Amino acid sequence: MKGNLSFNEPLKKYTSMRVGGPAEIFFQPYDLNELKLFLSKLDMSVPIFWLGRGSNLLIRDQGISGAVISLLLIKKEIIKVNEHCIEVSANVPCTMLSRQCMRWGMAPSEFFSGIPGSLGGALTMNAGAYGHETWDTVESVKVITRKGELIERHPNAYKVRYRKVEGPKNEWFVSAKLVFDQKKSASISKQREMLSKRKSSQPLGKPSCGSVFKNPKGDHAARLIQEAGLKGYRIGGGKISEKHANFIINEGDALASDIESLIIHVQKEIIQKFNIKLQCEVKIVGNK
Repeated sequence: MKGNLSFNEPLKKYTSMRVGGPAEIFFQPYDLNELKLFLSKLDMSVPIFWLGRGSNLLIRDQGISGAVISLLLIKKEIIKVNEHCIEVSANVPCTMLSRQCMRWGMAPSEFFSGIPGSLGGALTMNAGAYGHETWDTVESVKVITRKGELIERHPNAYKVRYRKVEGPKNEWFVSAKLVFDQKKSASISKQREMLSKRKSSQPLGKPSCGSVFKNPKGDHAARLIQEAGLKGYRIGGGKISEKHANFIINEGDALASDIESLIIHVQKEIIQKFNIKLQCEVKIVGNK
């Protein structure tokens, strides 16, 4: 086996927030064949958690029971099918995807530069930026089942909404075919403008999990949090960013429990002040 298999592996180094306890079993396959073999041999009673680039994720301090699978070692591929269609492996960072699409003149692809995670994560939550969403471009996806079988599915197999995707259980994305608009041309200047806006408005130099809350209909979570006077509020080593109120940053010594406590505190304050319940965009997982 060329991949990595370990036990009680600390997961904080695999998340952008840099917090989180250990994985009971941690597996990084070298290729899809190793992944298929691992899944086919894994006892069906063992729970599985699929770990992407960890950019929109909070793993609790007690860690994750069962098997955690990461595809970071598998070769990243972006294959040009034709002038407007590409096939992309799920472990490709969205920023890398955007750059390659720009080289090929495919649009609208600029928005992928504003998504911090991998394509797999973007597919899982219908991530978006600058008015576009991932599933707007999806022609089909390839998934792997709990038994290690590869299946191709089309968008009609999924219920896709704002930052939420529902589909067949116990399947995980391994690649996708994306189709872009033939009537639109890629704009490098637009992409640079997006990247510049992201850099100026978000705390990119600090460990964070990206946007913490979904925007409520007709409003923005960051505005509500700022209006509530919560910018800079901290619990332990976790702090609400003073640069962008919908970001929580790790000041260096935060625990996952600090971050989760901050999330709960913000939700309570926003309900009290505005009678609005903020829904989490960040996914919180792990043992309590």
